Amino acid sequence: MNEITIIGAGLAGCEAALQIAKKGKKVKLIEMKPQKFSPAHTSTELAEIVCSNSFKSNRLTNACGLLKEELRRLGSELIPIADANAVPAGQALAVDRENFAKSVTQKIEENPNIELIREEMTQIPSEGKVIIATGPLTSEGLSASISQLIGKNDLHFYDAAAPIIERDSINMDIAFWGDRYGKGEDAYINLPMNKEEYLRFYQELIQAEVVTLHDFEKRDIFEGCMPIEIMAKRGEDTLRFGPLKPVGFTDPRTNDRPYAIVQLRQDNQEGTLFNMVGFQTNLKFGEQKRVFSMIPGLANANFMKYGVMHRNTYIDSPKLLECTYQLKSNPNVYFAGQITGVEGYVESISSGFVAGINCALEQEIIFDKRTMIGALANYISTENAKFQPMNANFGILPSLDKKVKDKMERYEKMSEIALSYLKLQKFT
Repeated sequence: MNEITIIGAGLAGCEAALQIAKKGKKVKLIEMKPQKFSPAHTSTELAEIVCSNSFKSNRLTNACGLLKEELRRLGSELIPIADANAVPAGQALAVDRENFAKSVTQKIEENPNIELIREEMTQIPSEGKVIIATGPLTSEGLSASISQLIGKNDLHFYDAAAPIIERDSINMDIAFWGDRYGKGEDAYINLPMNKEEYLRFYQELIQAEVVTLHDFEKRDIFEGCMPIEIMAKRGEDTLRFGPLKPVGFTDPRTNDRPYAIVQLRQDNQEGTLFNMVGFQTNLKFGEQKRVFSMIPGLANANFMKYGVMHRNTYIDSPKLLECTYQLKSNPNVYFAGQITGVEGYVESISSGFVAGINCALEQEIIFDKRTMIGALANYISTENAKFQPMNANFGILPSLDKKVKDKMERYEKMSEIALSYLKLQKFT
């Protein structure tokens, strides 16, 4: 059997390589650094962490905490390295980024089943199995090759996404179901605002702090997709003639037309997640929580994903990938990491783990969607016309059979279920 080739030695690629090597298979791990660096990378080490050094909470009432615990129990290679290089961070796992990267690099270099090749790859190999794990800043050369493989319309270069909210955290005493003019199937959750509420929200929105973009992101990131805070600054009523247009609606509490209305659209098949229509934004995450919670009905909203607008190469995974991260049209090709539409360090490791063991073994390994690792794999491979990258969150897990009002109690129960199903997972 030919060697397995992995393109990209970030978190996903390194996890995949170590999993494959552990199964006794030979791996060629190809990394373009130091021959070439992406705009965000500076270190020659593998598994470089370029943003925060936090792997998020270790608590099982946190989705990322659950995912880390699942990976520990399944035999992840990178999570124990993160644990060994932890720095004080309360109940979160934060790492010494330099020591973490050095430890991963050393483990890769010392593994007799892994050949590390330091060069840029611009063509996807036509022979043998391949895992593409090149991340959100995939080079132009390889992006062209990926486009040729999957179709140019299925590779996205910018991520402009609205916040996503947990359905159970929306106050339905204020919100109501309905479509404009009563047409359609009442598919939207609507949040009506009176004039005072709208003007208060508007003032906070136009004064809120935004994220500073990298120079390489500024060029054409807003082309055809205007951030809501920029739109608002064009005039007090701009939003009321745009995404917050109230015509065709009656507030059931007053029997009058609202002054403005925010619409939420279902984001997953289970109906547990809803996105804010027209709210693509570049506001800082804390500002999104503060300002958007001012909207009537969202005072206690759980934001499962905040809006983003940044450079992000990713594929249309629901159309292209199986839940094994395997390309539907070519079973020899796998994708892993943020290029698949998972967001975050631990999520990238999770995708590398699943792609790696599926690539190495002759059997198909599908993780139960009641586990967080399985729910992520299910999310990126389930039909979704409005697909956008996603972090681990409890909203992508199936709902409990019995409704639990307290959020922490609900998450604790979901984690118990996830870990119980993880025990049943078999692979060798």
